[in-house]
Amino acid sequence: MTDDLTADATQPAPAERRKWRPAMLWLFAGFAVFAYVFDQLTKLWVTSTMTEGERIPVLPPLLHWYYIRNSGAAFSIGENVTWIFTIIMAVVSVAILFQLRKLGSAWWALSLGLLLGGALGNLTDRLFREPSFAMGHVVDFIQLPNFAIFNIADSAVVSGVVIICLLTLRGVGMDGKRQVAATTKPAKDARPAGGTTGEPSGE
Repeated sequence: MTDDLTADATQPAPAERRKWRPAMLWLFAGFAVFAYVFDQLTKLWVTSTMTEGERIPVLPPLLHWYYIRNSGAAFSIGENVTWIFTIIMAVVSVAILFQLRKLGSAWWALSLGLLLGGALGNLTDRLFREPSFAMGHVVDFIQLPNFAIFNIADSAVVSGVVIICLLTLRGVGMDGKRQVAATTKPAKDARPAGGTTGEPSGE
């Protein structure tokens, strides 16, 4: 994966593309699993070592661990409508899986993997944590100054969305092709070497 977001815009030949696609799917799955497992392990660590409402300085005043349970969306947005976000995350997860047939870009594999892993991480909390099924509160614990408390899944989702926005702005499609607007210049009036059509050339 290069630093240039458009590095994978050049498509391989059809024979090579059949080998390229499984690699993209494995890359997508790897990032999704990484984001999901990392999120769930950190939440397990927080819930087993901290009490709700506890605040631990890590790099004060920049970073603290602050254990809360959030009934809203990412970054504590939209509390008290938990079931809506449960449905949204489930729909987003399914939609991502349906888009995989188009996947042909390493950067899109990265962004979609992070997005799916983060969505599934918080969806797991919604489904299986207290107070009830599909109404569970998400574990948040990362606190920065003048910012909402969040978790690894939130970070993965936001990172995935940011990368998707950059890819879209650069015109890189999910298949890896660079979408370039047609800028065909109008052809000038063709004239014979001798001058105007039908006139003999002057010597």
